[in-house]
Amino acid sequence: MHFKEDILRDCLIIIPTYNESENIQLMMETVMKLSPRFELLIVDDGSPDGTAQIVKDYIPTVDNRIHLLERSGKLGLGTAYITGFKWALERKYEYIFEMDCDFSHNPNDLLRLLEACEQGADLSIGSRYVKGGQVENWPADRVFISKYASVYVRCITWMPVRDTTGGFVCYKRKVLETIALDKLGFMGYAFQIEMKYATWRLGFKLKEIAITFKDRELGNSKMSKGIVKEAVTGVIIMHLNSLFKRNFYRKTLNLEG
Repeated sequence: MHFKEDILRDCLIIIPTYNESENIQLMMETVMKLSPRFELLIVDDGSPDGTAQIVKDYIPTVDNRIHLLERSGKLGLGTAYITGFKWALERKYEYIFEMDCDFSHNPNDLLRLLEACEQGADLSIGSRYVKGGQVENWPADRVFISKYASVYVRCITWMPVRDTTGGFVCYKRKVLETIALDKLGFMGYAFQIEMKYATWRLGFKLKEIAITFKDRELGNSKMSKGIVKEAVTGVIIMHLNSLFKRNFYRKTLNLEG
């Protein structure tokens, strides 16, 4: 893959962490070896296992390409990403990625997400459920919940996305500048759904890229029944709000081009 040099300086990956000491060192090393060069923003929610300290110790070795935001406690996936989005927009990054720390997302696929956006997509989505996508080492019940959650979301919203809950994505800056981030209603499992839905409702172009999703080998999953319940009960409310409140997700401030 060939990318323009000015684009390569504008890529930021946001990784929220909570108790990821077993994964964070290898993740940082892996991303820093990629070509083209990416920058990393770690948003750590006060991990008691020392995740933030591992990041601090590694930062001086990579020429300011890794950044750390420390928060006081476990405040939720959605707020971590919104904090990261605002940080990225203030610094004018052009391509902003979301990725998990546990290697369920293959860092090498970052290049394919970037390529899709460079070729015209406003949001590229690493997808388990398009042709060529797959899930490895997940229990059957989790595969069922994830796959049919996406079917449910599509039935309610008509959103043309097969992997609505996936968290491996790349946004162009203009998308995040347009979305009223403070109006988002979900902070857990459904956050990823709402971000894709808002992007689609605002008329941006979405493209899914087939990926292989692997279950984490180290550390513990953050999934809970409450997170799934938020998604099931909230999607209908999200859809109705968008239908009956014109420009619900759009910022009201004048935007620069």
